[in-house]
Amino acid sequence: MINDPIFIISVIGMTFVLGSWIKSVINNESNENNFVVKNSSSLSTIFGLLMLYSIFVNAGDLGIVLLIASIVSLIVLLIGFVVKNEVILSTSRGYFIPIFLIFILRTFIYEPYQIPSGSMMPGLKVGDFLLVDKNSYGYKVNRIGLPIRDNNNPEYGDVVVFVPQHNPVPYVKRLIGKPGDVIRIINKQVYVNGEPIAKTFVKSQEETITKRYRDLSGNITQREQDVIVDLFYEKHGDKTYIVRNIRNENIQYPSEWEVPEGHFFVMGDNRDNSNDSTKDVGFVPRENFFGEASYLFMTWECWTCLPYFSRVGKIN
Repeated sequence: MINDPIFIISVIGMTFVLGSWIKSVINNESNENNFVVKNSSSLSTIFGLLMLYSIFVNAGDLGIVLLIASIVSLIVLLIGFVVKNEVILSTSRGYFIPIFLIFILRTFIYEPYQIPSGSMMPGLKVGDFLLVDKNSYGYKVNRIGLPIRDNNNPEYGDVVVFVPQHNPVPYVKRLIGKPGDVIRIINKQVYVNGEPIAKTFVKSQEETITKRYRDLSGNITQREQDVIVDLFYEKHGDKTYIVRNIRNENIQYPSEWEVPEGHFFVMGDNRDNSNDSTKDVGFVPRENFFGEASYLFMTWECWTCLPYFSRVGKIN
């Protein structure tokens, strides 16, 4: 994110506008002769939107931006105290207090997160908005790194939110294995240290899915396919949840993984359509976890759709 030209331009622009405004207020200059100061609100809005766009496109961490914004607004507040300027004091106070409170809320209590894919179906769907409990695994300002204060380690069955090593975009998966565990998958049955995860059949249903294929020339094509989906209740640790298997799909997994020290093994509940520890994600380092998804508070499936709240509740 910090290497993105749009982000860099927006930071430089915001800094220039802020510096021009402070200089103008301290020197009691007329705004009419200064284009930047005269249009400071509009310019700040433009640069702020550019910054948010950069964060969204690059899957950046808003927490770092909120921390920097809190520090900058505090510095401006201190400048107001030093020069005894009431305009700077009142304006900076109006920014610092809400920004700092949002930073504290998001960093140490809860962070909202939207489900971007169907890897956790049927329990969690595309467009679900979750609250991530930041107190679950230790307080962190940045998403990657050891927590400021280490609380608990992830437990079996937790719906964990983490940053994979191969991609800066946060993932949501189910925690299956801890350090030292041996994970085996045989014909869609998951074993942990030789013991099968308890599994109860719920129902079968017919669905039409879109599958992607790569031809001999390397081109990717899509086509629809009718499949039979089997749903099961699975109990792992103290969590009971529904997993989704496509019948006759991915029957043969690479049979065994041993979880290294300091790492964890995760899987999606949509077992045949999830990029998890069985594929590119691999083992997840402890420091890459930044919370447990604990509550679903809204579903908003597309920008042109209306959000709905019929599925609000605690996440299993």
